[in-house]
Amino acid sequence: MREALFLKQNADKWKALETAVKETASTDELAESFIELTDDLSYAKTFYPKSNTVKYLNGLAASFHQKIYKNKKEKKSRIWWFWQFELPYLFKQYQKEFLYAFLFFIAFCLMGALSAKYDENFIRLILGDDYVNMTADNIEKGDPFGVYKHNGELGMFVSIAYNNIQVAFIAYVMGITACLGTLWLVMKNGLMMGSFQYYFISKGLGTKFILVVFIHGTLELWSIVIATAAGFILGKSILFPGTYSRATSILHAGRNGLKIVFGLVPLFLTAAFFESFVTRHTEMPLWLNVLILFCSVLFIIWYFIIYPIRLHRKIIQLKNKENILSYQNLNKWISKKLNLEK
Repeated sequence: MREALFLKQNADKWKALETAVKETASTDELAESFIELTDDLSYAKTFYPKSNTVKYLNGLAASFHQKIYKNKKEKKSRIWWFWQFELPYLFKQYQKEFLYAFLFFIAFCLMGALSAKYDENFIRLILGDDYVNMTADNIEKGDPFGVYKHNGELGMFVSIAYNNIQVAFIAYVMGITACLGTLWLVMKNGLMMGSFQYYFISKGLGTKFILVVFIHGTLELWSIVIATAAGFILGKSILFPGTYSRATSILHAGRNGLKIVFGLVPLFLTAAFFESFVTRHTEMPLWLNVLILFCSVLFIIWYFIIYPIRLHRKIIQLKNKENILSYQNLNKWISKKLNLEK
């Protein structure tokens, strides 16, 4: 469409929006108008990137944005909304990135295990001589997982939680290197995990390793995979911006990736709690070990895989039923509908 025709078709609407933003209107009305306006702005940026039309729409959109968020009142249920709908919907939206992150992590773990099997020095190269020697001493003493008992529970909890959250955010931010930095980080963690596990397998402690270490490792390692996916999301926005400008693509993906990493914080805190307060009790009853592992795996499968798929299907069904055509206008509608229809 030629720019002149685009202007002719929308001029009256934009004049009405100019008037609306100056008048007192509800936040919902402003939000609907803002969504429509940003659609026009995206179109103009795509086909007339250097025109005065883009500058005009940018200014008008900024006025709407300021008016909306100046009067916006954050709902008490915003946090609950994030965990119940927004985050799971992102998991479904970026399921390919999560799959790639998982496959890369498994591949690097296998590489670490095979390297440790065929090269005895590899474990020391990855884990360090001090750690390997300490573990060997603990095995000789009959307490192979004594490393989890050396420090106080609270200090250990704070240290582990901080370190893991920091690693997750680094994995996300490193996506800005077109995924190379994120790949390096997941490779490092995968090699460490693979060689670490093989070391215990080689000592005949493979089953015990799973029952003890995976009490906290299940949530911790899965969170690393999800953080890796967040980095891939950011990197993909740079490599493949699609129909958006690269800046817009990075901004959109960066915001979603940050939400995902933020959503991992409770998982890291739970994993740190298990590692600090529970894993150290290596002689706990077998049924308790299995119960914790089972619940952790069940939670991961439900919240990260099954529930996002079911949520997405439900949204599509309701969207078609209500004839809602704009994806960007789903949030307000979903909050009203999802709790009403089973």
